[in-house]
Amino acid sequence: MSHILSARGISLTFAPQGGVLHQFEVTDEGATIAPLHRAPWSPEEVPADSPPHQRWLAGDFLAAPFGPSPDGLHGLTANGDWRVTPSGPGTLRAVLEGAVQGATVVKELSLADDQPFVYQRHLFIGGSGALPAANHAMISVPNGAKLSFSRKRWWESLPEPPETTRGRSCLAYPRRAEDAAEFPAADGSTVNLHRYPWGAAHEDFVAGIEDPASRLGWTAVVRPTEGDLILTLRNARALPMTMLWHSNGGRDYAPWNSRHTGCLGIEEGAALPVLGLSSQETPDPLTAAGQPALLTLDPLGTVEIRHILGAIRWPTGQSVAGVMLEGDELTVTGDWGAERKLPLRAAWLGLGADPVAAKKPLDWDL
Repeated sequence: MSHILSARGISLTFAPQGGVLHQFEVTDEGATIAPLHRAPWSPEEVPADSPPHQRWLAGDFLAAPFGPSPDGLHGLTANGDWRVTPSGPGTLRAVLEGAVQGATVVKELSLADDQPFVYQRHLFIGGSGALPAANHAMISVPNGAKLSFSRKRWWESLPEPPETTRGRSCLAYPRRAEDAAEFPAADGSTVNLHRYPWGAAHEDFVAGIEDPASRLGWTAVVRPTEGDLILTLRNARALPMTMLWHSNGGRDYAPWNSRHTGCLGIEEGAALPVLGLSSQETPDPLTAAGQPALLTLDPLGTVEIRHILGAIRWPTGQSVAGVMLEGDELTVTGDWGAERKLPLRAAWLGLGADPVAAKKPLDWDL
């Protein structure tokens, strides 16, 4: 059974099966924005040996571990069941049935009146070891999109292409490039990671590594045809990777059958194994720069992942040039001068927890 959480101007639907933020709607400037993607198949069309979450593939969910797992691709958090527990107004909490490396996992979703954001956190209580982890938000982009990001050190593709014989991938694997506008393609050319899609029918995955100096990490997806803008926000020092999944008709087998198109995954986390070159280096370049390459559990305490997902009207279709956080106000600026000022629970992201960040004002992160 799905659960609905709402506040003035915003609502979401949560599905305990897979712990999915199933639907998310914002009413802004007289328009309703519903940006999340849903796969076009029924559960019965999914082969029995597929990961369980493919039966209900939609929205945003937690992947822990991110990638292969004995519990199916993206772990028990994506394929298991969550039990909703009592919580206060504007908040939904759920506990994962079962453990992740010995850790109890708690999901918390919260909303506030007149704020176009879902505040999402996951707490890992106890457990041991380290694991790749990320949220798995899927944005619907049937008419294309313009992407902008907080500062990245470089971009890097997987060890191997997602598809070779049963589909198509158009990026080169494994490769690394500093310029997102010129990432190596399989045919020897380059592609611009600031645009969706990269090809007519392709399945690709690439990750951006945050500049260690960044505090507010952000990704902005402008949908010009729809006239809106989707934002993801995070503490860049806790989650240093932005991963892009382009699923646009590049898989020819069931249940995809070349019809899974217009899906853009924005997956913010710490997941070193997806980096085809950096994961083979010792020490890896994230750890060498003091950035978490994985989520490290605490047997005697808790660790958590915090992430904000938002949506607003953006009728100009301008690419986002910068995002600034000052107090509880977030300012989004377009490359030709468009601007929106939005209320935000700034302290919730924990940006001031880092002593270096706490001594400096939050500034433009272009």
